[in-house]
Amino acid sequence: MSKSENTVLDNLSEAIGSTPMVRLDRLTANLPGTIVAKLEYLNPGFSKKDRPALQIILDAEESGKLSPGQTVVELTSGNMGTGLAIVCCARGYPFVAVMSRGNSPERARMMRALGAEVILVDQAPGSVAGQVSGADLHLVEARTQSVVAERGAFRADQFTLSGNMRSHLLGTGSEMLRQTGGNLDAFVDFAGSGGTLAGVATALKQHNPEIRCYAVEPDGARAPAGGNRDRPEHPIQGGGYNMEALPALQDVELDGYLEVSADDAVASARMLARTEGIFAGFSAGANVAAALQLLQGDLAGKTIAVIICDSGLKYLSTDLWQ
Repeated sequence: MSKSENTVLDNLSEAIGSTPMVRLDRLTANLPGTIVAKLEYLNPGFSKKDRPALQIILDAEESGKLSPGQTVVELTSGNMGTGLAIVCCARGYPFVAVMSRGNSPERARMMRALGAEVILVDQAPGSVAGQVSGADLHLVEARTQSVVAERGAFRADQFTLSGNMRSHLLGTGSEMLRQTGGNLDAFVDFAGSGGTLAGVATALKQHNPEIRCYAVEPDGARAPAGGNRDRPEHPIQGGGYNMEALPALQDVELDGYLEVSADDAVASARMLARTEGIFAGFSAGANVAAALQLLQGDLAGKTIAVIICDSGLKYLSTDLWQ
């Protein structure tokens, strides 16, 4: 799952992975320590979800669970759906994305442009547009299950299939170790499905158990950490759904959970753009905000790795860039 500079690729799915890392030295100029960022928004679908999209489809093909021409279905906040739209287009499968209307409309438009059928599910009563809650996700899950049953489709379930975590264990985490020479003290990632955090944390701790790995959660929706859950609606799309159990994280040794406010996530995303030229989304801002917390606390002077999860282009209609 890596691109080659010396080869003409057979299809776009072969361009997934091998993303660069960059030091955020301008952003941390007045702080002790270093943040290094894995630029997953430079994948073809502009997000880290391209990796599990490809791995899940490859696994299903190998196991025989996905037949030639069979429809693929998955719920998505937009990124997994975009990755699956690209992979399914390249490998010859119809794809149906099921998404809450609370997610930014750019995502649905992009998936449709890539040939996907997009089913939008109304938000739960009382939900706020642009702020997808656990109640909204439950509605999307129910609709996804019905579509799978109606169409005899393969469910590319990012929450339960091992290909999600393994794509980051074999790809993202291994690449980060090569790119940094293994010289990392910590890693933080916003917990969505948990696959990136689980895969990268496993790779890093296999290399050095002393590398500290943290889940990043929104203020007010800290279900996995067992913290406060009084504000389940928040603008950090793609996670923080108030879900207590994330299967990908069940067997992973984490060193803690970091709480990030929506305001800090937004401020950090904007600072990334202004100081580093990295045009990213809410969750990347949350990751950077969490890393900055650590550099100003217990990990002052250390090197912390973060994921730049997706592109700011997917949020042009939201408050992030107003």
